Amino acid sequence: MAAPKQERAVQTREQLLRAAAEVFDEYGYAGAGINKILQRAGVTAGALYFHFKNKQDLALEVMHAQRNTIEPHVPSTGLQRLVDITLIWSHSLQADPMLRAGVRLTAEQASFGLRDASPYAVWARSFEECLEAAREAGELRDHVQLGAMAEFVVGACTGMQEYAQVVSGRTDLPRRTVNMWKLLLPGIATDRTLDTIENSQERAKSLWTTLGAHDKGDQHV
Repeated sequence: MAAPKQERAVQTREQLLRAAAEVFDEYGYAGAGINKILQRAGVTAGALYFHFKNKQDLALEVMHAQRNTIEPHVPSTGLQRLVDITLIWSHSLQADPMLRAGVRLTAEQASFGLRDASPYAVWARSFEECLEAAREAGELRDHVQLGAMAEFVVGACTGMQEYAQVVSGRTDLPRRTVNMWKLLLPGIATDRTLDTIENSQERAKSLWTTLGAHDKGDQHV
């Protein structure tokens, strides 16, 4: 009997996280009242406080979920994986409330008493892992400093999505991401690798469509 209860608890927690992400995305931290989250999730206050201490605890969970919204379903490796993660991200920020809310909360966190750089650090470490694999495969030029490059891409993507949000509501973010790599790749990839890296808006859309299919499949497991 314990297994069904545990499964329901996991489902309730996921419902709460998804609902909280949607409300944080729409209203920001200050405007995301607990009652709005409960109404969106369709659960009781008791259920919420069983899983989360308070609204800030919920916000932290959403902030730290960003990487898992994308990476588990990216099959490529090395430098192509790094490019692919950012290409999927460029579409996810237009369509996935969990990722959008995580980005918004990370930017707004000072307003609710936090100074947590770990969401940026997690992305940087993930990108560095891609670059480490790329170096082992002989895909990178010798001068590339892995940690510095990983941090640069995180910073570039952060600024790029903020710019795109103001200019176009992020609708042009895939184009901007492709252009970023067109500028960066010749300086970091070996000539042999540069000819093999796929970087296009068409690939971004295809990867995003595949990710969406994975998500739908997961919902029916």
